[in-house]
Amino acid sequence: MSIIDNHKEEFNKVIEHFKLEIGTLKTGRANPAMLDMVRVEAYGAMSPINQVASVTVQDARSLVIQPWDKSVLKDLEKAIVEANLNVSPVNDGERIRLNLPALTEETRKEVVKLLNQKAEETKIAIRLERDKIKEEIIEAEKNKEFGEDEKFGQLEALDKKVGEFNDKIKELVDKKEEEIMTV
Repeated sequence: MSIIDNHKEEFNKVIEHFKLEIGTLKTGRANPAMLDMVRVEAYGAMSPINQVASVTVQDARSLVIQPWDKSVLKDLEKAIVEANLNVSPVNDGERIRLNLPALTEETRKEVVKLLNQKAEETKIAIRLERDKIKEEIIEAEKNKEFGEDEKFGQLEALDKKVGEFNDKIKELVDKKEEEIMTV
């Protein structure tokens, strides 16, 4: 098992975090994932919305949040307002309805800019992981765990692996950008 294989999980965690981050970006369509980062205070603890209510897509531009216990309805509404999602929750006493405004061309471009910013942060995280692994490989060669040829082979494999993850990020960005820019 190579040093790179030992760190595969860290790379995958970076990509999974990126997927979560971009899932919360508004595309102009209702998507329950936009609420994934919102925490609500319920029963004395901060919880994700999906642990205290069901979130359903009613139509292309609206979500319905149905709490399992109506006593958390006000807390849900407060959490959504404080999350700055640029949507106004409508509380009808039974459930909360979120009507998403249509995205303007300017808003779409701002969301794409934010998407690219998140992609760059993810690439930086990948590079930081690469640097840690590179140091580990160099250290292992110094400690005579393997020879110089294997060190160069592992460094080459590392660069290839980083390239694969960067391609994956680009693929995710392209897909999300198309989703955002589709009217």
